[in-house]
Amino acid sequence: MKVAHAGVVLKDIPQKAMSMRTHSTGVRFRAGNVLIYLLSFVLVASAATKLLQIQPVASRMAALGFYGGKLIFISVLEIASAFLFTYPRTRSFGLLMVSAYLGGAIAAHVGHDQPLFQPAIVLVLCWLGAWLRHPGTLSSTN
Repeated sequence: MKVAHAGVVLKDIPQKAMSMRTHSTGVRFRAGNVLIYLLSFVLVASAATKLLQIQPVASRMAALGFYGGKLIFISVLEIASAFLFTYPRTRSFGLLMVSAYLGGAIAAHVGHDQPLFQPAIVLVLCWLGAWLRHPGTLSSTN
């Protein structure tokens, strides 16, 4: 199969290789979507527990210095970041916002000698989902 752009033949790719590439791209695309939507749901659920002031969550957040208006503020930021990350047109800005939010969560955990694995793992999975869905995310040549 000949691949062309603007009438110029770029390369001649065998049909079998082309179908394999398309299949692997489709699997990667779907896996990225699943991760993005799943992690957005996790972020919204996390924000909801903060907004509803669920006792174990509220007490852990108070230990980090987040209570009252501060807790509501970071919950709203978390929800906004998750929705921006979910919507394809704002996904890159949403990834930036989620990264900033979770980076702050990691910093708060480190500053209070608490384990940082939970926000760090969510952050890594967000970047993995974005990379699977949009392979150029980590490219510096865009």
